[in-house]
Amino acid sequence: MRARKTARRPFRLPSRRQRYIFYAVGISVLLLFNIWAANNAFQANRVRVPYSPFFVQQIRAGNVESITSTGTAIQGRLKRAVKLAAGETAARDFSTEIPSFADTTQLDRLLESHHVSLNAEPLQRAAPLWERFLVGVVPTVLLLVLLIWLFRKLTGGVAGGLGRSRDTRFEPSATSVTFAEVAGIDDARAELSEIVDFLRNPARYRRLGGRIPRGVLLSGAPGTGKTLLARAVAGEAGVPFFSLSASEFVEAVVGIGASRVRDLFKKAKEAAPAIVFIDELDAIGRARSGVGIGAGSEEREQTLNQILTEMDGFTPATDLIVIAATNRPDVLDKALLRPGRFDRRIAVSAPDKAGRTLILEVHTRKMPLAPDVDLGDLASRTPGMAGADLANLVNEAALAAARRSDDTVRFEDFTSALDKILLGAERKVMLTEDDRRKTAYHEAGHALAGMLIPGADPVRKVSIIPRGASLGVTLSSPDTDRFTYSDSELDAAIRVLLAGRAAEEIVFGELTSGAESDLEQLTNIARYMVGRWGMSESVGMMTVIDRDLQANASAQVLALLDEEVRRIAEAAYADITALIREERDRLDALVEALLVHETLDANDAYAAAGLVRPLAPVREPHPPLAVQEQASLEEE
Repeated sequence: MRARKTARRPFRLPSRRQRYIFYAVGISVLLLFNIWAANNAFQANRVRVPYSPFFVQQIRAGNVESITSTGTAIQGRLKRAVKLAAGETAARDFSTEIPSFADTTQLDRLLESHHVSLNAEPLQRAAPLWERFLVGVVPTVLLLVLLIWLFRKLTGGVAGGLGRSRDTRFEPSATSVTFAEVAGIDDARAELSEIVDFLRNPARYRRLGGRIPRGVLLSGAPGTGKTLLARAVAGEAGVPFFSLSASEFVEAVVGIGASRVRDLFKKAKEAAPAIVFIDELDAIGRARSGVGIGAGSEEREQTLNQILTEMDGFTPATDLIVIAATNRPDVLDKALLRPGRFDRRIAVSAPDKAGRTLILEVHTRKMPLAPDVDLGDLASRTPGMAGADLANLVNEAALAAARRSDDTVRFEDFTSALDKILLGAERKVMLTEDDRRKTAYHEAGHALAGMLIPGADPVRKVSIIPRGASLGVTLSSPDTDRFTYSDSELDAAIRVLLAGRAAEEIVFGELTSGAESDLEQLTNIARYMVGRWGMSESVGMMTVIDRDLQANASAQVLALLDEEVRRIAEAAYADITALIREERDRLDALVEALLVHETLDANDAYAAAGLVRPLAPVREPHPPLAVQEQASLEEE
């Protein structure tokens, strides 16, 4: 028979957590041993015995070898080990005490007659000095050395761990991102091209007395490509790129953040020309109010002060540029934004339809697309999406195609991925027939209002399949990018939001909790109309709430704001209720189609309601990405 081999498990190094546990246990054991040894390790194993009859009997038996006496205290050694009581360990070293009534003269004669040696040494109170030093000092020193070594191991060194910058350095060879990878944000890219040209040809600007901006602040919503732009600048210029998040400067120990700032700029100046990129600048760059209390506030302000000092310390010959990114430029300290520091500010906004098409082309370069994929049509369905959102959309579509074991990615994969991102993943929820019908009327109300009300966003899809936290969804989006809205368009959006609740009340004569999200959205829209956009005659053209819907007006004005919001909602609800009653036949037809098919796209939804779908605006042609890249290279 062939011997069966036993698989040998590969050796694995202990994890960091296991090492920390090992260190803690080792230190605890060493500390306990030190305490025990200092008190017990080298003390003699001396047994205390009674003077009479034990001590006297042992003398008479000739078993006492020697004694040492000071006053009434006696310490001695027996010739043979003797047990003091049953079950105890036999011992030779003993100690006892002479009673005050004992006859010491008789004791002296008894000791002399049995030839017991009388020592002149003092009584043994503790271990010798060298033994006490060995046990009490050496383990303590070893423990301190171990603690220091462990601390340096965990922090990378006292001087180089806490105070050392944790930046990530990308060399020109490793920074492969260029402007060819940046699409859809041409305005920001054009402004940064000057920075690239300065890093390539600094003498051209200095000859004419020009000075390149020391700092560039990129501001915009998350995912718009701020970090990608900074890396593209470094890749185009061919210079080292130091990247660090602002939150990594701050520690619990005051002064560490400032030390890290100094270390970061020191390394960047040594590698100049170079770029320093600080992400999420608002983490340490918030405006100083002067009322901060505690070490955290002091540490943040010290770090900010050090950044201001370092940026002021640039000499004209220092080819070092600081690029920072933030989502909240409105909260930054004014000292950061003055000329000489972050004196160039670039807004990175979400791309328009043409830009989204270019971004999709970039992310699908190496993807096998089916012939039915129209990136321009897909871009028109994704208004407001940033570059990161589009990258996630392309990835989800690829995963959907892989789950089907298909060789190409079809347009259906992109639309299903878009539904998953915007509406949530489908849930396996068994609804009762009553809940399905109520959900169908609710969503049909939204869809019918979107089809009939002028100024409302066109309906893209209606579904009564539970997704995310909702039991049904109606997807509407504009045909073109929208940057401003009129009061009539906002009123149309409010009526569409209320149409689901109105349909439920008309058909079933009762209200449900399904309109929670609709009411929240319409309240925010109405409050913005009244409190920020001056669309109410009662409140007037004044701003009474900020962008976060926080009030900054008197109680009387806020009460008037609430009344206006209620008036707008009630007027819209009365109007949409009348419209749904008039179009009840279309509503019922759309509901029946939903109950049968569960999901209707735009064409099917309009057909079920007996309406003609309006034609979308003609899509403006845009040059292919390769042509745009060639044009940008020719401009450079």
